[in-house]
Amino acid sequence: MIRACSVSELPEGEAVRLAGPVPVSVFHSEGAYYALDDTCSHQDASLADGWIEGCFVECPLHAARFDLRTGAPDCLPAMNAVRTYPVVVADGVIYVDTEVRQDVA
Repeated sequence: MIRACSVSELPEGEAVRLAGPVPVSVFHSEGAYYALDDTCSHQDASLADGWIEGCFVECPLHAARFDLRTGAPDCLPAMNAVRTYPVVVADGVIYVDTEVRQDVA
């Protein structure tokens, strides 16, 4: 597990990008925390820079939308899902298990 940030550092409707071999974004939406591959599956754009609406994030480059719960694309131009990761909140800190990638079928 890697430390993403404290709960107080990630307000509702915001995201944070974690650098690494595979960049990951952590989102806070509708009272829950989600982690996805940061790079849009359509083109090289950071999903952390996108717009969060409900349980979806919209890519800032071409408006593809991804479900924060599953990583599945909701509309074109993205056709492939992004991977999701388990998120754990403990003692006011958000952690992401980047070793466990959850692929969408």
